[in-house]
Amino acid sequence: MKFVLTTHNVSTSEAIEDHILARIDKLEHLDRRAIETRVIIEHDKTRAPEKQFKCSVRLAVRGPDLFAEDVEGDLYAAIDVVFKKIEQQVRKLHNKRKAVRQTTASRLKRKLQEEPL
Repeated sequence: MKFVLTTHNVSTSEAIEDHILARIDKLEHLDRRAIETRVIIEHDKTRAPEKQFKCSVRLAVRGPDLFAEDVEGDLYAAIDVVFKKIEQQVRKLHNKRKAVRQTTASRLKRKLQEEPL
């Protein structure tokens, strides 16, 4: 999976990048077909202290891209919350795809059982 990290008014450290990569590995475990992950981290000093760090993630998958963002007072908390939101979206998408496969298979099975030999 391709990984793009963009920052605004934030100096990127090894620890931040490792934290993000660890969260991306977790996402990749859930959906191996993910193509690209774009992470944008912003620091806005003009906002209130509890809402200074903004993190947004765009996960490119087959079909519509998944997107989530969060604003927190702590950078790591913002990263954790936004990846939790993306993880929920990935699980929901996976369950929808699974339900479609099971529905079509069940229809085919029912159709084959109803046909006389």
